[in-house]
Amino acid sequence: MLFKIRKLIKKTIIFFTIIILIIVGGLVVLTTKYPIGYKSAIVKYSNEYNLDPYLVASIINVESKYDKNAISSKEAKGLMQIAPQTGQWAGEVLGIENYNAEMLFDPEVNIRIGTWYLNNLFTEFNGDLDLVLAAYNAGSGNVSKWLDNEEYCRDGVTLSVIPFKETKDYLVKIQDNYKVYSSVYKEYIMNPTDKDSLYINLLHNIRRVLKELMRNI
Repeated sequence: MLFKIRKLIKKTIIFFTIIILIIVGGLVVLTTKYPIGYKSAIVKYSNEYNLDPYLVASIINVESKYDKNAISSKEAKGLMQIAPQTGQWAGEVLGIENYNAEMLFDPEVNIRIGTWYLNNLFTEFNGDLDLVLAAYNAGSGNVSKWLDNEEYCRDGVTLSVIPFKETKDYLVKIQDNYKVYSSVYKEYIMNPTDKDSLYINLLHNIRRVLKELMRNI
C-alpha cells in the first residue's frame, strides 16, 4: 500500500514538473518572440496621437524587436525605424530643440515621432489601417500611386493588390503581433511603467552573444 502511495506521489510530482516546464518554456518563447518595453512612452504618445497602444507595441516589435539601437540598411533608426527625412520633418514640426538624427536612438523621442507620423498617415488615408501600415512600410507616395493604379485598386479607395511582397508580409506580421499584444499583454501594457527596461536590455545582450557564438561556429 505504502509503495503504491509513493508511486502515485512520484507520478504526480513528475506530472506537475512537466506542466511547469511547459509553462516556463512557453513564457520564454513568448517573451523572446514578443518582447515588450517602454510602456510608459507607448501609452503616453498613443493617447496623445489617438492611437491604439497595442498597435504601436506591435509595430515596434516588427520594426526593431524593441532594440532601441536598431539601424536598417536604409538608415532608419531606433525602435520604430524612423527614416532620417521623417525624423527631420517631425523634429521641425514638433519643435524638438536642437534635433539631430542621433536623437532617434532615444526611445522617448523615437516613439513620439513614430506615433506622430502614424497619426499623420491615419489622417492622410482616412483612417484605413491597411493603407496606413502599407504607407509606414513602403512610403505614402507608393501607396498613393497604387491607389491611382487600376491594376492594384479598383475603387480608388481600397487596395486589392499590394505589389510589394515585403509590404504585404508586413501587414500580416503586424496583424499576428497585434493578436498577442492586445490579448496576452493587455493589462501589462496598460500598466505603464518602464521597470522592464532591464529585461529588454538583457534580452538584447543575450541575442548579441548568441549571434557572436553562431558566427564563430
